Amino acid sequence: MFAVYASEPNPENPLDALTVGERPEPEVPSGWVKVAVKAASLNMHDIWTLRGVGIKPDQFPMILGCDGAGVLEDGTEVVLHSVINAPGWQGDDTLDPKRTLLTEKYQGTFADYVVVPARNAVPKPAGLSFAEAATMGTAWLTAYRMLFVKSGLRPGQTMLVQGASGGVSTALIQLGRAAGLRVWVTGRSEEKRALAEQLGAHQTFESGARLPERVDGVFETVGKATWGHSLKSLKPGGIVVVSGSTSGPDPSADLQRVFFLQLRVVGSTMGTRDELEDLLRYLDLTGIKPQIGKELPLSEAAEGFRLMQEGETAGKVVFTR
Repeated sequence: MFAVYASEPNPENPLDALTVGERPEPEVPSGWVKVAVKAASLNMHDIWTLRGVGIKPDQFPMILGCDGAGVLEDGTEVVLHSVINAPGWQGDDTLDPKRTLLTEKYQGTFADYVVVPARNAVPKPAGLSFAEAATMGTAWLTAYRMLFVKSGLRPGQTMLVQGASGGVSTALIQLGRAAGLRVWVTGRSEEKRALAEQLGAHQTFESGARLPERVDGVFETVGKATWGHSLKSLKPGGIVVVSGSTSGPDPSADLQRVFFLQLRVVGSTMGTRDELEDLLRYLDLTGIKPQIGKELPLSEAAEGFRLMQEGETAGKVVFTR
């Protein structure tokens, strides 16, 4: 079958490991289902896989793609839940110490077919296209959990999103606006800030800019480059929810500010299958459509990877079949 895969780990030049070609069709273990992939979206996790992060060298070649949408053999249209739990796990999917994502242990979605546990194939709402549904499993689910499960923010409060154009950031903007929060966003360029305003941000600011007032919560995926600004932007008792560190994982903790102002720092990773179902219902109820920055045929995946690596995205990059 046709597939886009990492041929080997390449920490220094990850795109050199990106390969477009043929791979064997997957076998279907008991309790798993085969999905004909119609669309799959690109995530930073795919860049990390090309670098060899979170995957053992002997697991290459690895088909890339953490999430997607497609059709079961009986014709059912589905969205894929990317968190695969150990057999018998009970409780929050994301707390399973043996959990894994597609592309960490199991082959991913950038192919004609992918196999997943039956519970990981969630019915797709008719109101979402395959391309739109393919953005749900990682970026949108991460944003949904950050905002509605982890932050504790209420309608009428103010949230700050660090970064204006990535998949999680654009989802946070749209979800926060629909939920009745005042949404502020930082962005590195006028174009990125304009996109945030188009998606519903009430105000946008240059990266690191002094805000008109402090906020109730900050949503962090950038890490080292924005961390100091995030803590300084919070009201006493405010919360920063962090789900990524694309600019580096080791900023100053600024512990004096944290304890003196009683700030809360909360980590958030992906989401559960139940949360994905809730997210899909929420979009169906509100009519929100995810921001797709670029839609490309899977055969042109290299262009999508280049856009992500160079920070030129304006929403999700989606590959279609």
